[in-house]
Amino acid sequence: MLHFWSQRWPDILGLIVEHIAVVAISLLIAMVLGVGIGMLVWNRPIPRSVVIAAAGVALTIPSLAMLALLIPTFGLGWTPTVIALVMYSLLPIVRNTVVGLREVPPAVMESATGMGMNQFSVLLRIQLPIAWPIILTGVRVAAQLTIGIAAIAAYVAGPGLGSYIFQGLSSLGSVNALNFALTGTLGVVILALIVDALFVTITRYTTSRGLRA
Repeated sequence: MLHFWSQRWPDILGLIVEHIAVVAISLLIAMVLGVGIGMLVWNRPIPRSVVIAAAGVALTIPSLAMLALLIPTFGLGWTPTVIALVMYSLLPIVRNTVVGLREVPPAVMESATGMGMNQFSVLLRIQLPIAWPIILTGVRVAAQLTIGIAAIAAYVAGPGLGSYIFQGLSSLGSVNALNFALTGTLGVVILALIVDALFVTITRYTTSRGLRA
């Protein structure tokens, strides 16, 4: 295994960078969409239920089926991969945004309104900062989902470590089949652990001291 890694280190590093890039792009898009949608529907029961239900339905579609459905319209490569990852990321982000905004004590919002803030100012300057740790937890869950699903995106010629996993599985019995599969799998697991630790750190340093206490 070590000999395999030493020979193919440049390729492995390139796949790791691709994996990180496609996950980061997808999470950024999903976060903008998810938090924005959550802010629009958090206090509207019917739209809120519809949005969360729709995001939940998308999450139940098997990843291979989702990617296959995107091929006729978007072809192969980065585009269907990013679209699929964004769709899978929306549920935890939207749901946690809604939960976080709804859990802000009414007395806090009433006090802000009494100080002359309008509804948008209360949402942006009071509710959002208080809900931030819960929102980031949703993003953290979405990150773990996307890191795993991005590996399956090799099915549509997507970027990342999944290509090594598929290459190993498709060449079972050959000399390096196990090395390819294990390298891709270990890379995904290690990447998931690193990203999870990163989100723990981000949550700690972007949450106000009062909420951390």
